[in-house]
Amino acid sequence: MSYKRFEELPVWQASIELALATYAMTAHPAFRRQHSLRDQLERAALSVSNNVAEGFKRGTNQELITFLYIARGSAGETRSMLRLLERMPGFRDLETGISNLKSSAESISRQLGAWIRTLRDADLKGQRYVTEKTRRMDQARREREEFLKKLEQIRKAGSTGTGGTGAGGLGTGSSGTGSSGTGGSGTGGSGTGSPVTGGPETEKT
Repeated sequence: MSYKRFEELPVWQASIELALATYAMTAHPAFRRQHSLRDQLERAALSVSNNVAEGFKRGTNQELITFLYIARGSAGETRSMLRLLERMPGFRDLETGISNLKSSAESISRQLGAWIRTLRDADLKGQRYVTEKTRRMDQARREREEFLKKLEQIRKAGSTGTGGTGAGGLGTGSSGTGSSGTGGSGTGGSGTGSPVTGGPETEKT
């Protein structure tokens, strides 16, 4: 499936949900005395969706891959900080929320990894190259149509040349295979005419 807007990307949507859930959790009173930890966790969670969006809008696969790696790193950072919270006594009341966020961050990391692998194997280099690629495809299509037209003309010409297969066409009539063998009016006259030698030009690609 082709996406035209980063908002349509499932991984971006999952990343936004991760950020929203993170902000909801950091509003808990347990974070009141953990300002730096709260701010870093929020920034890490928000960084995932932001880097997916920025990479998508860059227009080339190479740049997109770079930002997806950054987003994946931010997802990893988020998980690492959530692991820390699990080990801190003051956040035991948030155990369920922390576990859910960890699962979301891990799922996003897998999605980003799969997308990166797909982009690496892709022939198209990115949106910036779509116009040039389309132009080349159109040119190849026109050349193919021209080639097929010439091939059809050659076939018609050959059909016209071998049209008379009656008494004098291929020597199968009364005088074709007579006493003079395959000579006489057999293959001459209105027979096969001048043969078409060679084949069609190789299709240009």
